[in-house]
Amino acid sequence: MTEFDINHFIQSNDTTAAQKIIHSALAAFDNIAISFSGAEDVVLIDMAVKAKKNVQVFSLDTGRLPPETYQFLETVRKHYNLPIHILSPDKEELDKFTHEKGLFSFFEDGHKQCCGIRKVAPLRKKLLSLDAWITGQRKDQSHGTRNQLNIVEEDTTFSKDDSTLYKFNPLADWSSEDVWNYIKMFDVPYNPLHQKGFISIGCEPCTRAVLPNQHEREGRWWWEETEHKECGLHIGNLIPTKSS
Repeated sequence: MTEFDINHFIQSNDTTAAQKIIHSALAAFDNIAISFSGAEDVVLIDMAVKAKKNVQVFSLDTGRLPPETYQFLETVRKHYNLPIHILSPDKEELDKFTHEKGLFSFFEDGHKQCCGIRKVAPLRKKLLSLDAWITGQRKDQSHGTRNQLNIVEEDTTFSKDDSTLYKFNPLADWSSEDVWNYIKMFDVPYNPLHQKGFISIGCEPCTRAVLPNQHEREGRWWWEETEHKECGLHIGNLIPTKSS
């Protein structure tokens, strides 16, 4: 692979042309994978398989996902006839954590440690084997924390010391409406929990339906302050909090 020119890639792609961005990313990297969990990510898969049938897809199984999400993973696998690499947390580390703190400690001391074990550590291990990954992140998903998002960036959180990991965000400038218009137009599968008022879907204990006109992140970690509502997978996109 020739050296990747990130600035040229950004200048050469319309930020709203997600399908072209995905095609260009797959052309630029052989060792690249799509991170799959929600509605946005199936849009990415749908676009990607139209360009490259053997696209690599992985998903995080925290062990605490709703039953509907597990069924959704299987639906997507069968729909696209595509293997999905399921990532699980380290058993010894998780056993130690739950033995010391139980299964619901995050309601008392925050979700960071639990997410670190169940999500961040398995993701870090996977990304060490990749040159690039594709995510369904959008700028409008959080209350201002993802406004720095670009269609491609150097992943400073998960890059190795001797090589740069690139993260593509083809839907950065899409809205939730754009995502659902695509899903309806191309008959893309989606999690049945979306029909019950769930917008942003994570682990079962930490996810709830939202009311009309509530921001989608209001349904995640609702007992915590807004600025803390990230699990660590995309911490590099957070806007630093100004000190007082």
